[in-house]
Amino acid sequence: METILEFLKEGKQKTNKVQTVFTILYSSSWVSVARPIACTTRGADLTEDREVVLCPPNCTLWRATVFGSDVYASVSSVCGAAVHRGLLTSSSGGAVKVHKLQGRRNYLGSYSHGVQSQALSRWTASFTVAQSAHVPQEVSAKIASTMLPAPGLEKKTVKKPVKKILTGGNRDCQLELALLIDSSKNIGQRRFNLQKNFISKLAVMLRIGQNGPHLGVVQASDTPRTEFFLTNYTEPKDVVFAIKEIAYMGGNTNTGKALMHTLESFFLTGVRRGHPRVVVVFLDGWPSDDLEDAAVLARESGVNVFLVPVAKPAPEELGVVRDKDFMTKAVCKDNGFFTYPIPSWFGTTKHVKPLAQKLCSVDQLLCSKTCYNSVNLGFLIDGSSSVGEGNFRLVLDFITSVARSFDISDIGARIGAVQFTYEQRLEFSLHDYPEKDAALRALQRIPYMSGGTATGDAITYATQNLFLTRKAGRMKNFLIVVTDGQSYDDVTRPALAAQKEGITIYSIGVAWAPMDDLQTMASEPKDTHTFFTREFTGLKQFQQPLVRGICKDFAEAN
Repeated sequence: METILEFLKEGKQKTNKVQTVFTILYSSSWVSVARPIACTTRGADLTEDREVVLCPPNCTLWRATVFGSDVYASVSSVCGAAVHRGLLTSSSGGAVKVHKLQGRRNYLGSYSHGVQSQALSRWTASFTVAQSAHVPQEVSAKIASTMLPAPGLEKKTVKKPVKKILTGGNRDCQLELALLIDSSKNIGQRRFNLQKNFISKLAVMLRIGQNGPHLGVVQASDTPRTEFFLTNYTEPKDVVFAIKEIAYMGGNTNTGKALMHTLESFFLTGVRRGHPRVVVVFLDGWPSDDLEDAAVLARESGVNVFLVPVAKPAPEELGVVRDKDFMTKAVCKDNGFFTYPIPSWFGTTKHVKPLAQKLCSVDQLLCSKTCYNSVNLGFLIDGSSSVGEGNFRLVLDFITSVARSFDISDIGARIGAVQFTYEQRLEFSLHDYPEKDAALRALQRIPYMSGGTATGDAITYATQNLFLTRKAGRMKNFLIVVTDGQSYDDVTRPALAAQKEGITIYSIGVAWAPMDDLQTMASEPKDTHTFFTREFTGLKQFQQPLVRGICKDFAEAN
């Protein structure tokens, strides 16, 4: 770089030494000379974190190997990735920007622009490619004297204050967030850029981070296109840079098609278990297609759909709108919370914070609250002498299989366990094991007590020590009682008291457990909340009916 600048300053016109066309690009974040590379040059071969390179034509004829989609493993051909991304054609070369990234898992393979990229389970480093923002300028043998200002006449650059972008993530707003942006011909290039500016500010306001919200972007046009996934960028500055590089597509406003694409493919990789999934749909005007089928799938899948309509149809335009009720059909719930209208793309800054606050209101994300991630499960386990060590292990296997069906996490489902004989022992509370694997291991490690059977006292103990604590939160509470015999104390009053506290009881009896006691303990309707088997080996048949019953109770309660 310095050698080239000195060459230009001195004004030497040595045409016999200028054999390669160099591209000089000036921008706020990229000031570089395009370095010519070969079709086989890999991302790992580049030395700079951000670099502009010049690809030769006909790179696909070299069978350039590419791994990944949008984000490529560093073992990939840079020029091959540029063709795959659609930045260059297969027959022409050109300048592209390359941005190095950290390694990652699950590089997705895809066919695009005549290049078939391959999948890769993991690699140590990655890169992205982006369009050159400026028209290339050739440096010819005739070097104009105005290329650089005369000494002493350089204009001093006035540095504008740069706002610091917060990093580290927002622990109170842990979302899996897809922004579905409008890239149709209706919005146009200018308003498209305003839209990108708005979602960049939104990403910063949300404080995207490893321990906060994760964000990806999908474009809606004739055909939807995923720009980047949830785990591609986990730092605000990287997300802002990636948004800046998104290219306008044009075409029809096929929002329904893009939403279906997002639901079917976007959340398949990099999604954290138990975290709410949200799609924010930005719409300039109205959609060209139908949103209802995609919206139904979103609700059934537990995905919260927000609609941000900008410049909604005027009364005289409603005649050309395909479905006049598209706004109410698209959202998670038609209660006003999931819609945020903005009158115009101009002056949107004041809407960034209110929309961010809505998205971070995790308790109001109704569609993400399913029976699998929004329940407290308490297991009340009979450890009396009649059970025996071997059968006790079968009981633990059964309740572990039930717990495994739920999304246990720090913001998802919770499990706790109490073992009882004449006495009660809190094995672990709802908040002792927020990680699923640890919680399941804790169930398997419960030691057998041995003793008598006082089921009534055990229900009271579990009610007070599992569910009536501040840490239990506002989740739907379920108590699963597993016992093999007659209780020595009354079970009626403790069970009714628990049910008055909002606890749904399932009673599961084995061997000598009397049906009268089981039905007395169980919630209404008794026949769907009571299970019985003669042998402990028969417990496993109740796993699926029990999980289905919990989900049915949860749906009816909500």
